[in-house]
Amino acid sequence: MANPEQVARNICLRLLTGRPRTRAELAAALAKRNVPVEAADAVLDRFGEVGLIDDAAFARAWVETRQRGRGLGRSALAGELRKKGVDREVVQEALETVDAGDDLAAAQRLVEKKLPSTRGLPPDKRARRLVGMLARRGHPAGVAYRVVREALAAEGADPDLTGVPDPTLTDD
Repeated sequence: MANPEQVARNICLRLLTGRPRTRAELAAALAKRNVPVEAADAVLDRFGEVGLIDDAAFARAWVETRQRGRGLGRSALAGELRKKGVDREVVQEALETVDAGDDLAAAQRLVEKKLPSTRGLPPDKRARRLVGMLARRGHPAGVAYRVVREALAAEGADPDLTGVPDPTLTDD
């Protein structure tokens, strides 16, 4: 029978070849393959020592690429990292690399991209769609309203958002 630590090493190396992974993702993969916990912990500890697993570096890279590439806001980024098993403190440290200007620029890029597909709709419906899209991407309501108001005003549309519900409120 194969050495459990060698099996764990092979699984981890194969998974890490495709993309960086968190310790929790690797631990879950090892558990799924029925690798004994002691062997998994030993391999994961060793991989952490030599720098093959670094949740803090993973979180910083994730935040940078997802914020720039997908235009995600801080809350969406935090949710994704928590789903990947990254510790809350590490998530917070990674999110500190995103400043308000980055968040605002990402929201503006998203609205610029979506705005043409809303032309022809009434201003309030356009605003609802755009604000909702930004909310789903994790942008705070204040940023969403500001960006949408500015984008609609730049087109000469009525940027009155009084009829647009706050996306952070629910009907519960």
